[in-house]
Amino acid sequence: MPQPAFVSTRCCLTVLVALAGLGAAPAATDPTGRTPNMKTVQHLTGFQVIELRRYTIKPGGREHFARYFESYFPEAFEQLGAIAFGDFFERTKTDHFLWLRGFKDMDARVIANSAFYFGPLWKEHRQTLNDLILDSDDVLLLQPLHPDRGVLVLPAVDVVKEERGATGIAVAQIFTVKAGEMDPLSAAAERAFEAYRGEDMKEAGVLVTLDAKNTFPQLPVRTDGPYLVWLGVFQDEQALDRFRTLADRATQTLAATGHLRGETELVVLDPAPRSRLRWLPSNP
Repeated sequence: MPQPAFVSTRCCLTVLVALAGLGAAPAATDPTGRTPNMKTVQHLTGFQVIELRRYTIKPGGREHFARYFESYFPEAFEQLGAIAFGDFFERTKTDHFLWLRGFKDMDARVIANSAFYFGPLWKEHRQTLNDLILDSDDVLLLQPLHPDRGVLVLPAVDVVKEERGATGIAVAQIFTVKAGEMDPLSAAAERAFEAYRGEDMKEAGVLVTLDAKNTFPQLPVRTDGPYLVWLGVFQDEQALDRFRTLADRATQTLAATGHLRGETELVVLDPAPRSRLRWLPSNP
């Protein structure tokens, strides 16, 4: 079976994803017309297998890569029963592009990936994308901490009404956990994460390493876990600044438990123009 033509080298990163995300807030009318209509995505649920994918892009090519990616691929994944939750530019690593993809289960992952990577759309565009990629193997295979704590699916960006594209700030806070200690660490983390919610900062998901055989080996995944990832989105820089204080406090608290095996990574992300996961005036 031929492999997808990725050019890649293994990156070694510790990842907790904190995208300060999407809590429960009542719908409200917004003058920009960007109030989300969640009825349009009621069928997009149950994504229990999640890939956190970090690509290293050739210098100067990241915005071009994002434009190609968003032009061709999100709807293709959705049509195959998968979902592109969101795609982002990392702030401190200007050559990094991060995106999140979901599948219903591991069988669905094989089916969707086979259809996509051996199908006509990827065959047409893979050379263009691969020519911009230096590494695509930094991938965490994850699952929700609990079935209802997966990555929230927001409506697609309205390309007419959201003229500025996706707004807000996302964060991925990544904790490296000692083997066999995910349960006590996640229990302690849940208490710390309670402070991560507010009118201008909302949770988007809590994920942990999925310990499963990679049944689509054409796309490698990391095996150096386990990891705990908190995702969220923020309204603005002021909200992000407040979160940093809370995140530092949580990191110190969780480090003191003895359940972590390495440094915690805080990945600040700017949503790409068509990222579903973004700040909306009334995030659900």
